[in-house]
Amino acid sequence: MSAPTVWEGAGMSQLDFMHKDECVLLDMEDKIVGHDNKYESHIFCPERPRGKLHRAFSVFLFNDKGELLLQQRAKEKITFPGVWTNTCCSHPLFGYQPSEVDGPEEVKRGDVPGVKRAAVRKLEHELGISPSQVPIEDFKFLTRLHYWAADVVTHGPASPWGEHEIDYILFIQVKDVELKPNPEEVMDTKWVTYVELLEMMMPSSNLLWSPWFRIIATKFLGTWWKDLPKTLSTDLHFDPDNIHRFDCSEEHMGGAGGAGPWLDLKGSEFGDLWLGQVRVNQGKAPETPSMKHLLQKDDKNVWRLEATE
Repeated sequence: MSAPTVWEGAGMSQLDFMHKDECVLLDMEDKIVGHDNKYESHIFCPERPRGKLHRAFSVFLFNDKGELLLQQRAKEKITFPGVWTNTCCSHPLFGYQPSEVDGPEEVKRGDVPGVKRAAVRKLEHELGISPSQVPIEDFKFLTRLHYWAADVVTHGPASPWGEHEIDYILFIQVKDVELKPNPEEVMDTKWVTYVELLEMMMPSSNLLWSPWFRIIATKFLGTWWKDLPKTLSTDLHFDPDNIHRFDCSEEHMGGAGGAGPWLDLKGSEFGDLWLGQVRVNQGKAPETPSMKHLLQKDDKNVWRLEATE
């Protein structure tokens, strides 16, 4: 069956996207090993304590004053609802033309057209930003971040949901954009200076932040933002060779699979059950039983994983 040419999201719910969208599955070195739907890729369970490692991107969109656009994720989101984060974060998808899947040569060159196409698609879907306002050639790919986090803040200590991603960092600066946020994706937006961001991230603000953005903001963002023109127009901070690896903070450890420290300990793929299976399976995603039928949700959008009768 031929792949669809255009991704369609009109009239679809968060659950529809979990069924429909196919994530690009990876090994520890960002090599493609298969694909699976968002449901199975994001389920944390004893058999897959950190889900299935997949490719993602994080867009940092700046205006001509050097301010960064933040978004607050909608309460309807299944993973990490209501948290503040960077402009747009999502996944390049398998199965579309033009392709959103990049190979090692595209990464080495830094053009990563697939990831950039996915970014343009999601900026329009989430924030209503016209593709003409964010040309693919204006994005700057900087580096990759490997992290994981269980969404125990939303769904409790036995959360069945989380993220385990190799995240491609994309910067872009625009003179002007018209925002039309999709309320099923985004509940608020805010343009901030670096100082304003630091104030928002103070514990006294009581704001929730996505675990990936907290890592990026703590480890990298200040340096990249400090000299934004050079970051965007030169290769000063372009790093295609390294994949920076970090565990989440303690508040996001655990989940239904009881996942604990790993990447900060310089652990190998055998420190993760699913990645270890990928290695044993000679670099191919192993066949795994579906866990989707074990998911249960209450009327407060809190999920759990349990066996059915």
